[in-house]
Amino acid sequence: MQFGLTETQQVLKNSAREFFSAVCPIAEVRRLMETATASDAALWQKMAHQGWTGIIFDEEYGGLGLGLVEMAVALEEMGRALLPGPYLSTVLLAGVAIDAAGNPAQKRKYLSRISLGEAHATLALLEASASWDPGAVQLNAQPTLAGFALNGRKMFVPDAAAADFLVCAARRGPDLGLFIVPRGARGLTISSLPAIDETRKLYQVAFEDVPVAEGDFLAIGDSARAALERALAVATVALAAEMVGGMQRVMEIAVEYAKARKQFGKPIGQFQAVQHLCADMLLLTESSRSAAYYAAWALQERAPEADVAVSIAKAYASDAYREVGNRGIQVQGGMGFTWENNVHLYYKRAKASELMFGDATYHRERIARTAIDKAIDKL
Repeated sequence: MQFGLTETQQVLKNSAREFFSAVCPIAEVRRLMETATASDAALWQKMAHQGWTGIIFDEEYGGLGLGLVEMAVALEEMGRALLPGPYLSTVLLAGVAIDAAGNPAQKRKYLSRISLGEAHATLALLEASASWDPGAVQLNAQPTLAGFALNGRKMFVPDAAAADFLVCAARRGPDLGLFIVPRGARGLTISSLPAIDETRKLYQVAFEDVPVAEGDFLAIGDSARAALERALAVATVALAAEMVGGMQRVMEIAVEYAKARKQFGKPIGQFQAVQHLCADMLLLTESSRSAAYYAAWALQERAPEADVAVSIAKAYASDAYREVGNRGIQVQGGMGFTWENNVHLYYKRAKASELMFGDATYHRERIARTAIDKAIDKL
C-alpha cells in the first residue's frame, strides 16, 4: 500500500502550490470577496489553461483524465490559498453530475465547456428542509409538449448568479430526475442570501413554470439518484481535502506568529501552553489529511468501504478545521478574528464548510445507518 504521494502527485502538488500562491494571494481573495460573485474571469481562464477545470474528466471532453487522489492534491492547495469563486460548484458538483448522468451529446455540450473553462455551473439540490438526502427533493417537474416545466424553490444554491447553467434535482412524479436549466431561463429568479463565508456566495433560486427542453433532461429514477450521490461523494471528498489545506495554512500562520511575538522577553512559542495549541493543530491537520486522501482513493477505486470513508473524512475534517481555527485564533490572543488578520477568513470558511454536504453529526448518523443496514442483511 502506498501511504505517501507518488513522484508525479508530488510534482502536481508543488505546481498547484506555486500556481495558486502566485495568482490568488490573500489580497486577491479579499478583493474578490467584495464582488457580487466572488469570481474573476481572468483567474478562471488561468486555472483552465493549467487544466484545473477539467482535472478529473476524460480527455474526450477536454479534461486531463486524472484521478480523485490527484483532485484531492489540487483541492488541498486551493484550500490553503482560500480560493474564492465557483470551482467546487462548477467542476465537482455540476460537472461530476453531468459526467455521471449525461449522454455523449450532453457531455459534449456541457461537460466540455466546463473542462475548457468556458462555463460556470452549479447544482441546485437543497430545499426548505436543508437536507442533503436526495430523497428530500420536492421541486416539481411537470411534463409538457416541449419537455418539462419546473416549479418550486431551491435554497442555499452555491454560485448560482455566476453559473451559466444549473443542474437541478426535481421530482417527475414519484421519481427523482436531473435537469439542466440555463441561468437566463424564463421564470427563473435568483436572489442572494447572506453567507458567513463571503468567498462562496449562496442564493435562493425560484422556479415558476421554468421550461426545460427534452434534450436537457439528464436522468431519472435510479440513474439520477446514482449520479447525484456520485457528485455529492466526489464533492465531499474534495471539500475535505480543501479543508486540510485551510488547516495547514492556519497552522503555518499561528506558528509564524508564535515565533515572532514576544512576551516577558521571549517568543511565546517557548511557552508550553502555546506549544500544546500548535501540536493540537498539527495532529488535527495530519489526521484529516490521512482521512481525506484515503477517502479519495477508496472512491476512485470504488472500494466497498468508499461511502463510509467519505463520511469519516468529512465528519473528522468538519470538527478538525473548526478546532484548528479556534486554536489559531487563540495563539494570537484573539487578535486572529480582527478584520485585518487573515485567520478569521479561514475560520469563516471552516464554519461554512462544516455544514456543506452535511456536518459531523449527519455523517456519523450516515455511518451508523450503513452499519445497521449491513447487520440486517446478515440476519
